[in-house]
Amino acid sequence: MSRRGATDAPEGGLDERARAILDFEREAWKLQVPKERAIRERFGFSPARYHQLLHRIVDGPHALRYDPMLVRRLRRIREIRRRRRTADRLGFRL
Repeated sequence: MSRRGATDAPEGGLDERARAILDFEREAWKLQVPKERAIRERFGFSPARYHQLLHRIVDGPHALRYDPMLVRRLRRIREIRRRRRTADRLGFRL
C-alpha cells in the first residue's frame, strides 16, 4: 500500500493544495481579475480562508524548501503589517 494518497504530502512535505496556493501567490500579481475573485474561482473558498491557509503554509519548513524567495517575502510582508497594526493600536508612527 502506498503511503501517499491524493492529498498526502509528497517527499517535499507539501500537499497538492499547499503547492497550488504557493504557486498562485507567486503569480497573483499577473492576474487580470481581482485577486479575491480569482481565489474564489480557483480554490472555491473565501479570501479570508485562503489567507488563513496561506499563513499556516508559510509558517512551515516545507514551504521554505519549496519556494524560499516567495516564503521569505511573504513572511517579511506579514511581519511589516503586524508591526504597523501594533504601532497603530499603540498610537505610534512608523
